[in-house]
Amino acid sequence: MNRGILYAAFAYICWGLLPIYWKAFQDIGASEIVAHRIIWSLVFVVILLVLRRRWKWFRQLKGDRKTWILLISAAALLALNWFTYIWGVNHGYIVEASLGYFMVPLASVLLGVLVLHEHLRPWQWVAVALAAVGVLYLTLGYGNLPWIALSLAFTFSVYGLIKKQVKLDALEGLSAEMAILTLPALAYMAWLNANGQMAFGQVGLQQSLLLIGAGAITAIPLLSFAAGARRIPLTTLGLLQYIAPTLQFLLGVFVYGESFSVSRWLGYCIIWMALIIYTADSANYRRRRARTALSATPSSLPG
Repeated sequence: MNRGILYAAFAYICWGLLPIYWKAFQDIGASEIVAHRIIWSLVFVVILLVLRRRWKWFRQLKGDRKTWILLISAAALLALNWFTYIWGVNHGYIVEASLGYFMVPLASVLLGVLVLHEHLRPWQWVAVALAAVGVLYLTLGYGNLPWIALSLAFTFSVYGLIKKQVKLDALEGLSAEMAILTLPALAYMAWLNANGQMAFGQVGLQQSLLLIGAGAITAIPLLSFAAGARRIPLTTLGLLQYIAPTLQFLLGVFVYGESFSVSRWLGYCIIWMALIIYTADSANYRRRRARTALSATPSSLPG
């Protein structure tokens, strides 16, 4: 099997199983968990940078104001995404959180239209319209907007849009984002400690060690994903990305027993149908482009 597929699949499986990890901290506030995730992620990636002696990128960023603005924006969106996801997992919304990550490709397409003024193909319009119908159905059926799913979808898709404009590898990009967020995280931890509200060190050795391990849990899948993305086509990567939300959905329904009524199934099925249409259209479009490029390539044979 292609090594790139193994790397990418490993990353998505790790992300899909993350609810199990965050469920270990149900007695700790989501904001403190995020603060620990930021701090220990920075420690972990700095160790990797030291071992790999990769510091040139930092000197190149010194006078690059535009890139720093982009990195600050990306870091803020990532922190908001992490908080929403962890809060949702620990308050019984794993299924809705999984819906958010199912919707990321469609949200990215919508951003391409609104921000980059891209033109959608007919089947892409059908997929986006179906997804909107699914969200509207879920909203009317339950009397409230699926805000966790929508927040996760849009924070992550906007984060991805910004990251496309930052010319840094996964390790360097995460290092810069965690460095930006670490000062506010440390200030928040100091405030918790001063008010006697910090859980770290008070919840037992096992949970404290797991909080420290959040750095590795964050960085390892990201680096594995980056290694896989460099080795496999976007079509394959696009199909593999559904591993994570599928695992999250299965955990929410079958392991943690979250309620999932027949009417809710219908709303999710509408959105899943939109994803099937979107994925099939994207795969077909890339195949047509590949055939066109191949037919346009001059033959190397004489005559």
